[in-house]
Amino acid sequence: MSKRIAIVGGGYVGAELAKSLEGKADVTLIEPHSHFVHAPAMIRAVVDPLILDRALIPYDSLLKQGKILQARAESIDATGVTLENGERVDADYIVIATGSNNAVPFKPNTGGIDALRADNARIHGMLSSAKSVAIVGAGAVGTELAGEIAHYMPETKVTLISSEPSLFPDQPKALARGLLRKLQAAGVNLVFGARAENLESLTEPYAGTLRLSNGDSITADLIFPAVGSRAVSGILETLPGAIKSSANRIKTDAWLRPSDLPNVFAAGDVADAGDAMTIVATSRQLPWLSKLLQALVGGAKLEDQKPYKPWKKAPLLVPLGPKKGNSFFVLFTAGDFLTRLVKGKDLFLTQRNKFFDRAS
Repeated sequence: MSKRIAIVGGGYVGAELAKSLEGKADVTLIEPHSHFVHAPAMIRAVVDPLILDRALIPYDSLLKQGKILQARAESIDATGVTLENGERVDADYIVIATGSNNAVPFKPNTGGIDALRADNARIHGMLSSAKSVAIVGAGAVGTELAGEIAHYMPETKVTLISSEPSLFPDQPKALARGLLRKLQAAGVNLVFGARAENLESLTEPYAGTLRLSNGDSITADLIFPAVGSRAVSGILETLPGAIKSSANRIKTDAWLRPSDLPNVFAAGDVADAGDAMTIVATSRQLPWLSKLLQALVGGAKLEDQKPYKPWKKAPLLVPLGPKKGNSFFVLFTAGDFLTRLVKGKDLFLTQRNKFFDRAS
């Protein structure tokens, strides 16, 4: 009898893992939404909604042998997954890849795909009429958003606010210097070392006045909160031995197990395995986890498999619109040409649609 694998969450980890395992096990992918949300394109979609249809990809053609259940998982235990409607998915191995939430309209959060489309249209309308924009948070999302607005809406006054002393202080200085120079050349005003003390919403943009910790205040027609993602980890928090870390993530052991249950694994944003909450992290976790599960399905013992090792220094690609940007590729820092070629021009949209067997 074929081993049963249940995967909770159809994001980058869940979708690719399910596809890699079908035919090797009885795979069931549990995902509440009808469409995959291609996160790298959702930032640009705020300023260029024409790409939204390519960034929201139906799950219909993903699996040829495995099953996809459009449902929300309520709880898990050692023998399977219980769905919100009370149905049961029995499994020998369970993978939790529930991802993270971010501000609207970058991810669907509690709403569905129709709500995400409506949010995108609403906020694009607000942005189109805004003469001034403030972005709170200068991580990848905030920095990319500033670059996208500066490219597509150069007449809009953009202010990027960071509590850090510089852009990406944990990355090579050449990366930060290049991005800073290009943002300033595009007319973006950058404020470092200041926190927004009265941020009214962490979940969606609004108009108002920010009071900063340095004593300044900034009034903007539209304020985007971009202060980081938080993992969707509720389904894991009650498991025996589960330990929550920062941003609602759950600590994992050397084999990506988040609890005392030996057959339950976690990956992606929800798993604190030593990687940052980025898609790049999944590119390292995915092949390792797929290989591990195939070995277990074949009868191997977990303890005989090599443990997972996180990135020492993960790559980081930061486009500033379709033409400019800077990237860190582990061994070197690259500028406009490579950033545009690898990510900025297409945002992996063609690749992702092809993966889902959808004409792009």
